[in-house]
Amino acid sequence: QVQLVESGGGLVQAGDSLRLSCAASGRTVRMSIHYQGWFRQAPGKEREFVGAISWSGESSYYADSVKGRFTISRDRDNDKNTIYLQMNSLKPEDTAVYYCAGGRSWRVTTTHDYDYWGQGTQVTVSS
Repeated sequence: QVQLVESGGGLVQAGDSLRLSCAASGRTVRMSIHYQGWFRQAPGKEREFVGAISWSGESSYYADSVKGRFTISRDRDNDKNTIYLQMNSLKPEDTAVYYCAGGRSWRVTTTHDYDYWGQGTQVTVSS
């Protein structure tokens, strides 16, 4: 089993920065995850892809809506199995619950590509 735990959400103003963390744990975590991704879901909307990073940290992908503002990185201390979502120049439209996900698929942009999900963390950006 794999567990994903997000942290770091909060209330910020437009233009501010925020960093989210996602820690992966479990006996089979290294065999079970090829990519970890971030998704977000605003009220009344479908969950949408934000970005993803490979287990090695060598490959990353981003949604067009966040390119240049958001960066995903992986903690180089592999025992921590933690990824980060650095969000800069935040906009009110970035307001959503942000979810961390992990899975064995080599595809990364849809919810069906992931097997494990965190509980989500709220990010609210005021104008």
